[in-house]
Amino acid sequence: MEYSLLPLGEKAVIIRLGHAINEQTHDKVMSLLQYLESASLHAIIEYVPAYCSITVHYNPLVMKAARMNDESVSRAMQRQLEQCIERYENSESVAYCSEHRVIEIPVCYGGAYGPDLFEVARFNDMTMDDVVQIHCGKSYLVHMLGFAPGFPYLGGMDKRIATPRKAIPRTRITEGSVGIAGEQTGIYPVATPGGWRIIGRTPLRLFNPLDEIPTLVQAGDWIKFIPITDRQFREISTSQWT
Repeated sequence: MEYSLLPLGEKAVIIRLGHAINEQTHDKVMSLLQYLESASLHAIIEYVPAYCSITVHYNPLVMKAARMNDESVSRAMQRQLEQCIERYENSESVAYCSEHRVIEIPVCYGGAYGPDLFEVARFNDMTMDDVVQIHCGKSYLVHMLGFAPGFPYLGGMDKRIATPRKAIPRTRITEGSVGIAGEQTGIYPVATPGGWRIIGRTPLRLFNPLDEIPTLVQAGDWIKFIPITDRQFREISTSQWT
């Protein structure tokens, strides 16, 4: 397995596993992540998976106390990771094991819920119904969470509905908004500024800091968008927030 280790300041190391954003690279990331999490390495705080990498956050003071020689703390951590990755490569079972959860996300498209749906349709020379049908026509792999708590970066959107970001971002995008930016689509789990083209909104709550697992979706899940009516949106929203 080809990889590289890149120090990130004094408290983290990036394990880079490639550059291509696709399912094959995602499986490599998640497979190694599973192995690392089960290895109980020294001084580790957390692992953060991304499209093509895993960032390893560690406690430098703990790592410093455990060094066997005069090597730097960063080098000691890299050496520990190199040894772990070597064991991973030599292990009999390195395939990524996932439940492959498919999470259905109800979305009310257009109108007040999706103010940019018309612009996305016009940019791609199609009707708004065409955009909705294409957007709902497949499942999307959750490559990673980032930007905001629980924000899923999804792969696999049909290029036919790709649309550039807004030239001037909005100062506030409503929680649950579903947007398009270039060839990506995603869901805003909390209200935040943003420049994505908003085509709809889900009544589901994607992030709740009071829950034991605060995010509705995780890296490795699949998302399927389901179109709903305004009435269905209000009914689901009432049950979610009461």
